[in-house]
Amino acid sequence: MTVPTPRRPILPGNQLFESLPGDNDPAAVAEVAHRTAELLVRGARSSEDAEVIARVVKLADDYGLDELADLWSDAPADSLPGTLWRLYLLRSWVHSHAENVSREYTTGRKYAEVHAVVAGVADPPGPTEVRTMVDAVLRGVASGDFATTLDRAAAFARIVATGRAHLAEDGHDEVRSASKLVEMADQLQTAARTERAGQLW
Repeated sequence: MTVPTPRRPILPGNQLFESLPGDNDPAAVAEVAHRTAELLVRGARSSEDAEVIARVVKLADDYGLDELADLWSDAPADSLPGTLWRLYLLRSWVHSHAENVSREYTTGRKYAEVHAVVAGVADPPGPTEVRTMVDAVLRGVASGDFATTLDRAAAFARIVATGRAHLAEDGHDEVRSASKLVEMADQLQTAARTERAGQLW
């Protein structure tokens, strides 16, 4: 089983972002991605920012997080929107495959006990527990220490990757997808260090 890439939804229209650049200009889209990511993680710094956050929240409420995350999907891994995209991707995947994820997590934590402490999944880690954990991680984007949020997500991905590699039956597809999860964990861990240095933008 591979880590799936969610569908690329059609954005509902630029009217929801009247104060932001629009159209299909890649530079404008990148600017929107960075600004929405910054506002969600750093918070509003002005009344104009507060209005934009209200639009972003309305977008998520009315159309779902898929629509918002699509703005971030092409951002580099070492950027704030690219990091949010990876958190979103991790959450979407866990919710879609909670049974398999919990089995892989249970196996992986036997070999990665330190990461299990950081990830913070309840014991025993069934499907509900892994969903709860990944939702708690995303809530930390707005309400907690963002670097710690990234550390937890990275630890979780690394444990699941370890479990997947140990449970691999055909030896190729599962190991390959496990390596993709390790890559995601590395990217999130790097983002956590960059965030602590005040350089994640």
